[in-house]
Amino acid sequence: MEIEMSDHGGVLVVAPQGRLDSNSAPEFEAVLLGRIESGDRKLVIDFSGIHYVSSAGLRVLLMAAKRTIAVGGSFAIHSMSDTIHEVFDISGFLSIFAVYNSLDEALRQVG
Repeated sequence: MEIEMSDHGGVLVVAPQGRLDSNSAPEFEAVLLGRIESGDRKLVIDFSGIHYVSSAGLRVLLMAAKRTIAVGGSFAIHSMSDTIHEVFDISGFLSIFAVYNSLDEALRQVG
């Protein structure tokens, strides 16, 4: 899995590419938790490059969101495909995460 990161005025935008599954989840988890431990408090996950997410991927997102909120931060996801949106809806994760249609919208809410 390729993971791109960029800073947008104090908000860390993390853009994973490909599949977020049991193979890639450990790497993604290490990156997210490492950045939170390093002091990043505002995270936006760009899902535009994700075409599949498994329960392992959902678990990583949940852990990262909980950790971010526990340290007084904020966590959001944006630009998920209709298929991924349906997975979040069916699993009940839409009620857990702040999900936005665009990066600009997510940055306005998190930043």
